[in-house]
Parts: sequence; C-alpha cells; structure tokens
Amino acid sequence: MSKVGFVTMADSSGGGDIPTVGVGMLGYGFMGKAHSNAYKTLAYMTWPPPLMPELVAIAGRNEEGVAAAAARYGFEDYVTDWRKLIEDPRVQVFDNSSTNDFHSEPSIAAAEAGKHVICEKPLGRDADEAYETWQRVAAAGVKHMCAFNYRFVPAIRLAREIIESGELGEIYHFRGSYLQEWIVDADFPMVWRLDKSVAGSGALGDLGAHVIDLARYLVGEIDAVSATTRTFIKDRGGATVDVDDSVESLVDFSSGAVGIIEASRFCPGRKNSLTFEINGSKGSLSFDMERLNELQAHFTNSAPGRSAQGFRNVLVSESDHPFWEHWWPQGHMIGWEHTFVHELHHFLTAIREDGDVAPHGATFEDGYRAAEICDAMLRSAESGAKERVSYR
Repeated sequence: MSKVGFVTMADSSGGGDIPTVGVGMLGYGFMGKAHSNAYKTLAYMTWPPPLMPELVAIAGRNEEGVAAAAARYGFEDYVTDWRKLIEDPRVQVFDNSSTNDFHSEPSIAAAEAGKHVICEKPLGRDADEAYETWQRVAAAGVKHMCAFNYRFVPAIRLAREIIESGELGEIYHFRGSYLQEWIVDADFPMVWRLDKSVAGSGALGDLGAHVIDLARYLVGEIDAVSATTRTFIKDRGGATVDVDDSVESLVDFSSGAVGIIEASRFCPGRKNSLTFEINGSKGSLSFDMERLNELQAHFTNSAPGRSAQGFRNVLVSESDHPFWEHWWPQGHMIGWEHTFVHELHHFLTAIREDGDVAPHGATFEDGYRAAEICDAMLRSAESGAKERVSYR
C-alpha cells in the first residue's frame, strides 16, 4: 500500500469499498495519451479494479498544451513544473511518460517522496543513469515498474507460459526485430528522438530495447553481443543527427541459446512491425505484433502426420488465455492500447496487495539490465568486437 494512504469509493456490485489512488503524470504526448486511456479503461473494464485511478494532475512544459491535455484526458489539474506533482499529497502514483532526459531525476524524486513510480522505457539514456535510477528508487521502498508494455500482450504471455512448461524443450534460437519507417524521408525534421543528449540512443533505445526486454523475458539473460549500427541521414535541417538509425546484433544467451536482435526506423512499409521467432528442441513459436491476437506454434511431438503441416495459427482469445477475463467473448479481438490496461492493472495490483512487480512486470532492475545490453551493443559497434554484458 502507498505510504500516503487511499480514500475509498463504494462498489455498487456488493464487493465492498474500492480504494482509490491518485495519479500524477509527467508528459502528455504519445505515451501520456496511451497511459491516460488505460487508467480510464481499466476503471470499468477490469471491474472491480484493484485500485480506482483518480487522475489528479498532469505536468508539461507548454502551458497551452498541458492545459488542453488535462481537459482531454480528464485530469483535475495541470502544472508546468513536474516538481509540483511530487509535492502534491493527492498523488500516490507518479507516471513518468516524458522524454528520455526526464526519466531519471523526476522518477527518483517521486520515489523519495514516497510515491510509487511507473516510468516509460528506456529507464535511462545510458546504463549509468539507469543504474542510479534503479538503485535510488528501490532504496525508497516503493513499487516501481519500467513500462515494457509488450510483456502484456496475451499472445506473448502465452508464449512465456509455453516456454516455462517445457513444451519447446531446450531453446536454441531467438530472432527478434522491431521495424518502423517514420524517419526514412530525408526531409523529415529534427526531433528529440534524434538528439543523443535527450534520447540517449536512436532506434536501439527506442525500439531495440523492447526486443531486448522480450528476449530476456522469454529466453533469459544475454551474456555477450556483437553489433553494428548506422546513421543513414546525418543532418536534419542543419542539425546533426548523433544517434543510430539502425542496429543489427548477434547475441549469446546464458543458457547457450543464440540470437539476432534488429531495430530500424528506415524500413518503408513497416509501421510498427515487432516480430520474433523462438526455436527449441521440441518446437517453435512465432509472433507478429501487426497480428497481435495470434501466435504461430509448431510442436515436433504432434500426432502422426500433423508435424509435417508446419506452424498452426493459435487465436489467443479463449476465455482461459492470459488477460481475457477482462474482455469479450472468444474471437472478439483486442488491440495495442489494451497492453497498457494490462500493464497498469498489474502495477496497481502490486501496490494494493504489496506484491511483487516481477517476474511478469518489468522492474527498474529490468530497465537497468536492458540499458546495459544497449550500451554493450553500442560499444561493440564502436570497437568492432564482441562485447561482454556485465551487471553491477
């Protein structure tokens, strides 16, 4: 439970009072919109919710923009200084959806003020920053989550369950890629994601970090990497682009498995293409985010004659599949935005029950470990040699 306590509201279903929790959010752009939608959706779709979110205040530097966001998303107040969120006694959860350069300091300040913290990835612009953030937030004794929302796709959670059951046997390969196209146009303007001082890295931290996290979540720790990066367009409107546009990496897992991790924002036709395939001694799994309700599965011990048919498509919408207790009858699909509902429901449950965010939620330690792997890839791209991944 939060150190600052909750008020309660009546549960008309007869289940008793539902504690409420005050949410303060930093950032009102893409992720602020996604998180705000999730808080409002989980309040009625996951009934009764673990805690009833109250959208207390939202922070942003542009007063006109943040005022409009507060009205649009349903926050009671807005502020232009994030420190006022930290000072507000109504706020028990600090939701950091800001740019990468504001992931560390505000998250630490919130935790040290006794507020639970969920922070968008990457946790830090580099491993040093991520490590300090994890250490100081963990020392504060609050719940913390790094928002790797793809852990909360039903098909990906099912893949984890299959792997944990041993149905794939010994894991040999992981191949994952995250591809987008949005900056392939040479006339696309300079934005913060192309500035190392703000973003930390480019496609690697923006997209590759998601693949790295899924590789760790599904297969296990990564011991070593060999990587190459490219910046294809180095000038945008007179400003220097000093981050990677693309990264390709070979990875060695502690288990003995090998893998390939790829991320690029220069892939025409790819809007948001996150895919992976895992091969084991008894079968394989394949996933494509653009078909997020499906999981491709092949098992070598299928009934005679079936194994020759190759992969079969599993529609992950059955009532006993992960997360589906909150949604619709079988075959009625959910979308990308629902991953945030599952993620925040998990986080609020951990707060209410004083339970663990791990292993299914990514903690700040997971955010730090992903940052160490990203840094090792950048070192490898610079040195041209395989780099070991080590943790502090």
